[in-house]
Amino acid sequence: MNKAEALKALERAGSEQTRKTYARHGVKGPMFGVSYAELGKLAKQIKTDQRLAEQLWTSKNHDARVLATMIADPASSRAPLLKDWLKDVDNNVLVDALSKVAGKSPDAGKLAAQWIKTKAEWPSAAGWAVLSVQLCEEQDLPEDELVERIAQIEREIHKAPNRTRHTMNMALINIGTRGGKLQELAIAAAGRIGKVEIDHGETECKTPDAIEYIRKVMAYRENREQPGRKRAGC
Repeated sequence: MNKAEALKALERAGSEQTRKTYARHGVKGPMFGVSYAELGKLAKQIKTDQRLAEQLWTSKNHDARVLATMIADPASSRAPLLKDWLKDVDNNVLVDALSKVAGKSPDAGKLAAQWIKTKAEWPSAAGWAVLSVQLCEEQDLPEDELVERIAQIEREIHKAPNRTRHTMNMALINIGTRGGKLQELAIAAAGRIGKVEIDHGETECKTPDAIEYIRKVMAYRENREQPGRKRAGC
């Protein structure tokens, strides 16, 4: 499938209702309004295609950019490309989509560290989201580094930009679900942090309670080997 064919397929799959939904989530600019179910079907049809992913991103269409992140090859998505893509990100939907690729890139650690240091909302939100992807992928991250991240989240979360607070909270949860010392430290930090205020706009999204979520995930994992139980995902 080439760029023109992919854009036509996206246009056919779009709907006014989905456009309204994305708008409530802060998506602006050109979009067809393609649901994630339809995007998934198209991505499955295309499979991995780095060249097409890079072409779709240049279209400036929101749905095309989300699809680009779904068909991109993480191994071929290195820091220069992902940094260029991040410059175009202006909403939390694209932050999450881009972070899924960046978190599996060979440069994930470097990107997370660089983006977390920034003060701007979208780059810093992406940095913490990339860290969460690394944790979900069970990448081998040094425990002392994660201990430092817990302390940093506790120090900075309440004064961070809105979407960054969300991805910091999720990172704290994902660090805590590694168990052991990290679980204890994350729960203790979450207790001191207290309620995290996040403006989710005109959506029904709610901010997860870190302590409750960590405990729920860990309890689920304790039973995941039992017959009939699904393995816990991220």
